[in-house]
Amino acid sequence: MEKRMSLLTNATVFMTISTEKNDYMQAKGKARALWSEHYGNVTVVYHEKEKYFKLENYIIQEQKGEGQDYRTLLTGSGDTYCNVVVPGIHEYPFTFQIPQGNMPSSFKGAFGKIVYTLEAKLSRSMRAPSKTKTKFTFLSNQDQDSPQLMEPQFGMKEEKLKVFTSGKVSMNIKTERMGYLQGEGLKVTAEIDNSSSRKIVPKFSLYQKQSFFAKGNRRVHTKNVLKEAGDAVPPSTCQTVTKVLSIPNIVPTTILNCKVVHVEYRLKIYLDIPFVKDPEIKLPLVILPADSAFGKMAPTWPPS
Repeated sequence: MEKRMSLLTNATVFMTISTEKNDYMQAKGKARALWSEHYGNVTVVYHEKEKYFKLENYIIQEQKGEGQDYRTLLTGSGDTYCNVVVPGIHEYPFTFQIPQGNMPSSFKGAFGKIVYTLEAKLSRSMRAPSKTKTKFTFLSNQDQDSPQLMEPQFGMKEEKLKVFTSGKVSMNIKTERMGYLQGEGLKVTAEIDNSSSRKIVPKFSLYQKQSFFAKGNRRVHTKNVLKEAGDAVPPSTCQTVTKVLSIPNIVPTTILNCKVVHVEYRLKIYLDIPFVKDPEIKLPLVILPADSAFGKMAPTWPPS
């Protein structure tokens, strides 16, 4: 079977096939979580699924009259084709309308995925049916109008140092808002008071937190997106450190509207102090598609 697919913005797909008879074209959206855990000699498998839609376009044969050939109607396009398909390559355009609803974006993680697919099944006489499948990317517009995304984020931490050094350190952290676009600059301001006998280095980390849910249980996997360090702050010094972190263009967006898979982001700021447990602050972030409407409301950094 030869096939050629191209996905357009209006979800219209053209499939080229070599066959004698078509069965259906199908579009699906679903999420799945799957992992196993070991308790002594017992292994427990956790599995959960969530389905969003299943759409099908069939080729229907209709008899036009006594003694006439059947004609084939491809539902969804309204065009008719002869049911006798001669050898060669034939194109059958069809359209799927993705349902309205709060569906999550495409994602593949450590213990689960959210996937949207197109599939065609082709039946031929005296042969087993053949299938071909391709994935397409779906981006959700969830929570883009939430006022909370525009609110500044704050954090404060103070630590007294007793082992191998003396004094205390503190930091006040601020970001301009909670919501950011893929590829956008994330500006972080850190006011650092180093009232200790050691120099300290502020460090910044953006990480992804994947959560998977099945049978009332949860499995968490974290993944670093980026790490950067600021300039060292000498002993007995107060400084304001500004850092702009470039969010990668290809980082997946935040996903909170799926029952079995969540994707969240945290900004971690910590003070690297030799021989001391590093004080840290974590702030939540929401990452949205680069071309979303949120980009028209939120100022970008650096300013244009």
